[in-house]
Amino acid sequence: METSKDISRLIEIMAALRTPVTGCPWDLEQNFSTIKPYTIEEAYEVADAIERNDMDDLCEELGDLLLQVVFHARMAEEAGEFSFGDVVQAITKKMIRRHPHVFAVSDAATPDAVKVQWDDIKTEEKRERAERRAHRGITEDFKLGYLGSVHRAQPALTEALKLQQRAAKVGFDWSAAEPILDKIEEEIGELREALRNGNQDKVTDELGDLIFALVNIGRHVKADPEEALRGTNTKFRRRFNYIETSLQQSNETLEAATLERMEELWQAAKAIERQIG
Repeated sequence: METSKDISRLIEIMAALRTPVTGCPWDLEQNFSTIKPYTIEEAYEVADAIERNDMDDLCEELGDLLLQVVFHARMAEEAGEFSFGDVVQAITKKMIRRHPHVFAVSDAATPDAVKVQWDDIKTEEKRERAERRAHRGITEDFKLGYLGSVHRAQPALTEALKLQQRAAKVGFDWSAAEPILDKIEEEIGELREALRNGNQDKVTDELGDLIFALVNIGRHVKADPEEALRGTNTKFRRRFNYIETSLQQSNETLEAATLERMEELWQAAKAIERQIG
């Protein structure tokens, strides 16, 4: 198998990886649900490369993201649903349809006119989408209703925050931060109960409720939960790196270090931060 700049070679590679018996055991056991986390991760890595202005990484990460598209399309083709070619055709059709002022005839000559035209076309597309969903027997549609404007295709923390902000506009909200703290305590209790009962589905459900409540308190105290967590992630990286570096300087390893030893170094890292701060 030779490398190529032609997309057909990537499609051939994925087909070979998914071929029973001769393909890759790992690729063969995957499905849409198991691949979904990788798709999200690759999108984030593309964004990270852009933020770092690293064009070398961006080229590579875009390739990884493209692979995800090919992977999903291959599984869909195996299921008799659609192929990669159908994906390409769908997006080219959409782009041509939404830009009649470029690819056809249109009176839209100003940005405002283009915006009106775009919205009209999207309205028609939504109608067609609803017809397709009805034909497939899909009745639940989160794009409808008052919360329909809050897109699901975003990080869960961000979605939770925007759902709460949207609901608050019609008065479905806490009046102060203190009751939310009580709600958090309540959710912690329910999580403890689920853990005692050993019901994994219930544990997951209660954990989600707890995180949702934490997002709510963040909103009320004007601390964006995504940014707050990102700050904590950075702090964790910094402190853990201190543990690793300190162990190396003492000819110790992470694998051999006890939890007590790592906790000792963790506290030392915190002390240094307080001195600097």
